[in-house]
Amino acid sequence: MEQLYKFRSIYFFYGILTAVIFCTLTWKTAANGVPGHFFYTPLTYFADTVKPLIKKDAINANKVAGTDTAKLPAADTTKLPGMDSVIKQKIDTFSLKVSKDSLEAPLKYEAADSVVVLVQAKKILLYGKTKTEYKDIVLTAPKVEVDQVTQMVTAVNSKDSTGEVIETAKFKSEESEFTSDTIQYNFKSQVGLTKNTYTQQGEILVIGEVAKKVNENTTFIKRARFTTCLLDEPHFAFVTPKMKVINQKLAISGPAHPEFEGVPVPVYLPFGFYPLSQGRHSGLLRPQFMTDEVRGLGLQGLGYYKVLNDFWDAQITGDIFSYGEWSLGLRTTYRKIYKYNGGFNLSMRSSKVNFKGDPDFSRSQVYNITWNHSLDTRARPGINFTANVNAGSTKFNQLIPGNPFINYQNLMGSSITFSKSWKNKPFNLSLSATHSQNNNLRLINLSLPNAAFTVGNVYPFQSKKGTGSIKWYEKLAVAYAGNFSNNISFYDSLTYGKNGVKPFLKYLLDTAQWTAQHSIPITLSLPPILGGRIIVAPGINYGQTWIQRTTNYSWNPTLKKVDTITSKGLFIDQRGSVSLGFNTAVFGTVQFKKSRIMALRHVIRPNMGFSYTPDLNKGRIKSTQVDTTGRVLFYNEIGGGFLYNASTRRSAAMNFGVDNNVEMKWRSKKDTGELAIKKIRVIEGFGFNGSYDFIRDSMNLSPISIYFRTTLLEKININASTTLNPYQTDVRGYDIAKYAWQGGKFKLGRLTTGNISVSTSFQSKPKDAQKEEERKKQSAQRLNDPALLADQQRLLDYMQQNSSEFVDFNIQWNLSLSYSLSFVNIIKPDFSGFEKDFTSGISFNGGFNLTDKWKLSGSGSYDIDTKEVQYISLSINRDMHCWQLSINVIPVGFTRSFNFSISPKAALLQDLKINRTRYFTSY
Repeated sequence: MEQLYKFRSIYFFYGILTAVIFCTLTWKTAANGVPGHFFYTPLTYFADTVKPLIKKDAINANKVAGTDTAKLPAADTTKLPGMDSVIKQKIDTFSLKVSKDSLEAPLKYEAADSVVVLVQAKKILLYGKTKTEYKDIVLTAPKVEVDQVTQMVTAVNSKDSTGEVIETAKFKSEESEFTSDTIQYNFKSQVGLTKNTYTQQGEILVIGEVAKKVNENTTFIKRARFTTCLLDEPHFAFVTPKMKVINQKLAISGPAHPEFEGVPVPVYLPFGFYPLSQGRHSGLLRPQFMTDEVRGLGLQGLGYYKVLNDFWDAQITGDIFSYGEWSLGLRTTYRKIYKYNGGFNLSMRSSKVNFKGDPDFSRSQVYNITWNHSLDTRARPGINFTANVNAGSTKFNQLIPGNPFINYQNLMGSSITFSKSWKNKPFNLSLSATHSQNNNLRLINLSLPNAAFTVGNVYPFQSKKGTGSIKWYEKLAVAYAGNFSNNISFYDSLTYGKNGVKPFLKYLLDTAQWTAQHSIPITLSLPPILGGRIIVAPGINYGQTWIQRTTNYSWNPTLKKVDTITSKGLFIDQRGSVSLGFNTAVFGTVQFKKSRIMALRHVIRPNMGFSYTPDLNKGRIKSTQVDTTGRVLFYNEIGGGFLYNASTRRSAAMNFGVDNNVEMKWRSKKDTGELAIKKIRVIEGFGFNGSYDFIRDSMNLSPISIYFRTTLLEKININASTTLNPYQTDVRGYDIAKYAWQGGKFKLGRLTTGNISVSTSFQSKPKDAQKEEERKKQSAQRLNDPALLADQQRLLDYMQQNSSEFVDFNIQWNLSLSYSLSFVNIIKPDFSGFEKDFTSGISFNGGFNLTDKWKLSGSGSYDIDTKEVQYISLSINRDMHCWQLSINVIPVGFTRSFNFSISPKAALLQDLKINRTRYFTSY
């Protein structure tokens, strides 16, 4: 018996030596390019090497031990006829028999507690926070059993003394990820069986009692619940007895019914088809049922979405109502990375008020076009093309129900611009078309085509060698700027071709007016004087304006009004000027020693300049009587503009102005050291500008422009500007050659135009600061990415129209207030005097959390001038975790409405909602 143990020890030693030599040879063979498979586990070593050696005879064991399997291939040389020597390499080969239970890749495992190897059973048991890896599969569980014979791995959860699960088994691969109580998986066949499994596919969470994974991508589930509520016990789910899931593609279920808080709802669907793939997909758009007292019953949002290709998609939607109103919309977006992106939207709407036969019956057909396009600057350096179009019928915004923001949007504008710059050359070309419209006046202005060509500063006296100091005359620069524009204006309220109105095309051609302007500025940069304290800037400018028509005014004594007469042709208006400017900056600082205010700094920037402008077209200056008192005004027939209290454009003026800003250095109590010192702008800007003409016969002083802007306490923004007229007026409001401070009563002047706006915003600190920072970061990324500008604008428009769907419960309360006031003196249509037009209003926007899940918010606007409430919008929102509830009421406004909506938050179930909307419109 003792001898038997000796032999077994010898055999064991030889077995270990053979295993080491075999591993070394396998490594070197693989390095030389010979493929092989090796299952690197202790279990394989014991089962395939040690155990057979114990059973063999001692003589066979000695033979195996004496085999030199690690010997390297030897090089053999043979001398061939006609050659000195040829080296011929021979490679020894051997056959390696791979075990049937070997896997295609290494199996790696680890455990925090212990690893138990059962040699006879060919099993490995892992305990305590185990981790098993095979190819792209990662399995973590509190306990794992690996069976080498069946290549099956079994993972189970762990429970405490009360039976509660404290740690689950988790399976993760490239295609799927799930959590289960028990996982059985075959590495070879990739077939598995799990119990009580949780897996997420996109936005859907699938919970299965028993799940069978039949291949890498397909899983069958018995008694499944699927939901978008990502909780272990979801608030709602759809329950089905069987379900098939194809990873990241689709899920198919049998009969399904919903349940809420575990309570089943007896509404069954015969089957379910749920797309899980990410990205864009073509398909029908589900309509929404609507009703209101003006349009009747209807369907809203019925349409089709089509993916045209990887760069382009399109969507067509329509609304139809029982009272005859309908609308149609076409939207398309396109994007090619590093090239261009944009979107186009066409909307048409037909609406009517009352029914045929009613004296107040009316029908309106309106349209609106929006287009945005941007070219990536990396696509074609030096060339840029942008478009931002928002145009349509002037009544389009008024006919959109339930949106007070758009209903009162009276100004619209568009621009399309192509520009090109030449590399290493001072040339720039720009072609553009612009549009503006006033929906209140129903006036539309078009400016197209427009062209501009500029030549940057050229230094004709600059030395080409570029050596030595620069002479003063080498800084003389000459530039050129030329532009062409064509302007068209019309009213969409006119019936063209009828009632004495010209046909539309002829009307446009008759009212079109083009102009071309040329300017040649000559500038010289002189060295600062007085030790660099004053900067001197001389300049010469010459320009021409080409225009196609002249405008003359004539007093009609019969009708007692001014008639306008135009003449077509080519007319040239010439302008020239010589200027000399001076500007500097004066600094003053006051320091405080025993105060939280450490210092005050005041910066004064005065500027003064002299200019002379001859009247090169004095023959074009005309005069006309403008009222029954015989008042005469002078005007330039090229352009038709009236001159301000003058009979000529010749001037020799002194321009002057002063700008101020005040900054404060303040020590905060909240911080210490350098962080406690903060700089605050007390006054961001305050100043005035004006001029004095020395050669004018009267009224030499021009009106003074005054401005002021600041931000108080970093919260209250104030902007104000006004124009101070220094002259007295007659009974009709016209200026007379007498200063306001003359005549016994001191007065600086009268304010003819002005505006002031005050706005502020307050909000509480976010409950979750990290969440707020992440939201700001994502918002900043969208704003700074030029490729997302089109999507950003569409998102902002949607948020503005559906503000109740975007509620931030992370902010406890917020409040925004704004006030605006503007006035202007405008001349009466009959030139009989002036009248002051005031506009003022207050608007607010805010909200606060009633509880952690309820939020009340509202907005409104009040017109102080008319003393009327423009609109009021109130909404209340409920955060239901995976669902959201919204109630929105607009009791006052152009359109009054009520909306109730409850829907899931997930985009996949966006059509699964309950919505009730009613509009009360007054056209």
